[in-house]
Amino acid sequence: QARLVESGGGLVQPGGSLRLSCTAYGLTFINHHMSWYRQAPGKEREMVASIPSTSDLTNYADSVKGRFAISRDNAKNALYLLMGNLKAEDTAVYYCHAEYRSSSRLTYWGQGTRVTVST
Repeated sequence: QARLVESGGGLVQPGGSLRLSCTAYGLTFINHHMSWYRQAPGKEREMVASIPSTSDLTNYADSVKGRFAISRDNAKNALYLLMGNLKAEDTAVYYCHAEYRSSSRLTYWGQGTRVTVST
């Protein structure tokens, strides 16, 4: 049973930084493209960053470009999102997402970790 577990969310002040982590269990991590999504109150879920299974060709939403950095450690089955210069509009539940590289129909979601940017 594949499972993704996020951690690292919390309360942070505007301009601050936070690092989110996602650990994958029950799947061959290196065979999966990985992404971070977020869903803010009253908003649709959106992809904020992605990283392919076997390359460094990362992609970012325009709203976070230059502030967030996605990375992965295949030896640890781990995905990270380093968030800097956080803004109030970054407040959301952040979700880890895995997609099997040989079939886009095979995807997995984490339970989410909440990030609140506020004074």
